[in-house]
Amino acid sequence: MAEEKSGKKQVMVAIDDSDCSKHALRWMLSYLKDSLADSEIILFTAQPQLDLSSVYASSYGAAPIELINSMQQNYKNAALNRIEDGTKICAESGVTPKKVMEFGNPKEAICDAVEKLGVDLLIVGSHGKGALERTFLGSVSNYCVNKAKCPVLVVRTKA
Repeated sequence: MAEEKSGKKQVMVAIDDSDCSKHALRWMLSYLKDSLADSEIILFTAQPQLDLSSVYASSYGAAPIELINSMQQNYKNAALNRIEDGTKICAESGVTPKKVMEFGNPKEAICDAVEKLGVDLLIVGSHGKGALERTFLGSVSNYCVNKAKCPVLVVRTKA
């Protein structure tokens, strides 16, 4: 169920560690800043679940809890650093975004957040994968275009 609307349009920019997501954020701030002046900007990142199978396998199923906790904290810090980098980019344009971080499959987490937060426009970057790569690896932007419950703006980097 979507959150209660505050009257402002909600624009969510999904970011990851890629240059193309930072490009999409900068593009939005450069080209749409005036149009979105009365909108709430949501900076969103999704951190895939940490795969601990190799840790358990290498320790014969008895990995020290301190190691697991340390790995989980480092993993969380990586997502927090992404949000912080995005916040700095926004600050350069005088924008203070709402920050949202989720754990899970990025494609699904983005679309779930769109619905949960009542987002009016989703902005994502595109890695520019070819058809073969998209077939085997999937494409977050393509998934969002087809599954998100709002319009999606895909910002491509120049070739």
